[in-house]
Amino acid sequence: MSGPARPHAGEVLGRFVAESRWEEIAPALRHEAVRSLLNHLGCALGVAQDPAVTTALQVMAGFSGTPVATVVGQGRKLDPMSAAFVNCIAGNLLDYDDTHLRTVIHPAAPVAPPLLALAEQRGHSGAEVLHAFLLGMEVECRIGNAVSPGHYDRGWHITSTCGVFGAAAGCAKLLGLTAAQAWNALGIAASQSAGLVENLPSAAKNVGMGNAARHGLLAALLAGQGYEAAPAAIEGPLGWARAMGDAPQIEEITTGLGGRWEIARTTYKPYPAGIVFHAVIDACLQLRAELEVPPEAIATVTVAGDALLLARGDRVVRTARDARVSIHHSAALGFVRGKAGVAEFEMPAVLDPALAAFRARVVAELDASLPRGGARVTVRLSDGRERTALVLHARGSEARPLSDAELAEKFRDNAGLGGFAGRAGAALDALWALETAPDIRGLMALLG
Repeated sequence: MSGPARPHAGEVLGRFVAESRWEEIAPALRHEAVRSLLNHLGCALGVAQDPAVTTALQVMAGFSGTPVATVVGQGRKLDPMSAAFVNCIAGNLLDYDDTHLRTVIHPAAPVAPPLLALAEQRGHSGAEVLHAFLLGMEVECRIGNAVSPGHYDRGWHITSTCGVFGAAAGCAKLLGLTAAQAWNALGIAASQSAGLVENLPSAAKNVGMGNAARHGLLAALLAGQGYEAAPAAIEGPLGWARAMGDAPQIEEITTGLGGRWEIARTTYKPYPAGIVFHAVIDACLQLRAELEVPPEAIATVTVAGDALLLARGDRVVRTARDARVSIHHSAALGFVRGKAGVAEFEMPAVLDPALAAFRARVVAELDASLPRGGARVTVRLSDGRERTALVLHARGSEARPLSDAELAEKFRDNAGLGGFAGRAGAALDALWALETAPDIRGLMALLG
């Protein structure tokens, strides 16, 4: 006789979302939710004047409903779905946001904006927002685990495609949906999942990200009003996972749910570049300090890494988007400028003749023995000497996390870039105290 049928993935996740209690979540994990939200909002403030953000705002404003949700850094409000769309784009735009390394998902960007918009509209407390935020990010990362690495390898932009599930789960919690309704919200989200790796160097990436945020909110709202989805919309024979990849590893979604938290493995970036390039930058900065020679004395730089590093980063650099995912540009910054801040990945740096000349001396090679996120950099000087640096755990990684003080300094830097340096201190105070805030409207006023 066959045993009892295994519950559907969405059923398990829906029950997890509906039954989770904030008081049962460990203090360290609650604090991580604050760190993640702080990092996300700082990234959004930093690009407040970027045309990609202001254009999205202009387009969405023409169709916005009642303006009740703050658009970060813009001094105006839109309806919750439109605000979620624009704020998601802002949080993810510079590739400076948080990362779940195993899947390369940026967990906060699709999840925080719809939650903040809903909470501002409906008056939810800071703790309620942080709770829903944690759950949404956990759901997206677990679904991502279940389809990795084949999903991304096929060309699906996993932050967008899995982010819609995280947004739906988080919004389901904030709306107080039942387990069955949350299950349906995830199934509805499955039909709204999209985003292509091919489009990452273009503004089409921004659209996929923004849609993940607003479509997740839409899924939860529809489920709350009685809309239903197929029970196996995620893992069924013609469901999301098989349509967009291989057979899902369901145990990655369900095993240890509520006990082992994927979101506890979130990392935060010290550099506004793809996470797999951080080890390259660290290694080059290390070699620069050790060698103490001018860039002109370096004949070649060989960067070795895993297949993802080469697939993402062995590219010609023509735009700022290219620079943020370039092995060659990352190495050039380490040796020529000795720093890798936001300005070092903008167009003036792309066009800098010194950086362009150095990029031409950088060679990328595959070393499948290196872990994801690691890199080995070998420098050959004009006089024939060689020196190598191996970085297995980059600064900001799970093994070398950024401190609260470093995250706060990053927030201040980003606020300054966006023109909000004067409000950074008050916003930080509000964020660190968010768990005890009766609502989030004071915080959103500071961010607006």
